Amino acid sequence: MSEMTRRVLMTVLGVSASGVAVGFFSLSGMGFDPFQCFSHGVWSLTPLDFGTFYAIVNAVLLVLILLVNRKKVGLGTLINLFLLGYIAEGSEDLLRLLVPDPSLPVRFLFLVIGINLLCFASAVYFTGDLGVSTYDAVAITIAERQKKVPFRLIRIGTDLVCVGIGFALGAPVGIGTLVTAFFMGPLIDLFRRTAAEPMRYGRRTQ
Repeated sequence: MSEMTRRVLMTVLGVSASGVAVGFFSLSGMGFDPFQCFSHGVWSLTPLDFGTFYAIVNAVLLVLILLVNRKKVGLGTLINLFLLGYIAEGSEDLLRLLVPDPSLPVRFLFLVIGINLLCFASAVYFTGDLGVSTYDAVAITIAERQKKVPFRLIRIGTDLVCVGIGFALGAPVGIGTLVTAFFMGPLIDLFRRTAAEPMRYGRRTQ
C-alpha cells in the first residue's frame, strides 16, 4: 500500500470514527465536545438535518480559513467537511433505534466509549496529516498571527466560546464536555503512540 493511500484511509477512518463518537456522546446526554456543543446548539434553531447543517457551518469556516491561512487546508479538511456530519447523524439515529431509552449506567458507558473513540479518531486523523479540520484551523491561525498568547490558551478560549454559545442555545453541557476539555490532549497522545503512528509508520513510538 502506498504512503498516500494509507494516509487517505487513516483520514477517512478518523473522520468516520469521530462521527460515530458524536452519536455516543449524544445518547449519553452528558455533554458534547466544545465544537459539537456549539454545532448542536445552533442546529436546534434550523429546520435542516444535522449532516447538512454541519457541512454548511464547516464550509463557512473553510472559506474564512482559505482567505487567511489556506496552507492549513488539505484533502483531510474536505473529507471532514463532507463526511463527519452525516456519519454523526446516522450513528445517532442507529443508536437510538437500538437503545431507545438507555439507563444511567448505559449512558455512562456510551460517554466512556464516545470519549475514547473521539480521542482515537483524532489521533488517527492528525497522524494522517492531510489537513486540519476547519475548527482546529481557527485556533491555529489565531495563534500564528499573534505571538503573545500560546496556542493552548487560544484553544481553550475558542472552546469556551463554543460551549457558551451551545449552552445558551440549549445544547447539553455536562461531564463529557469537561472531560474532553481537560483530558483529550493526553488521550490523543496515548492513541497516537500506541495506534495511529503504528498504522502509518509500522512501529510504536515512545
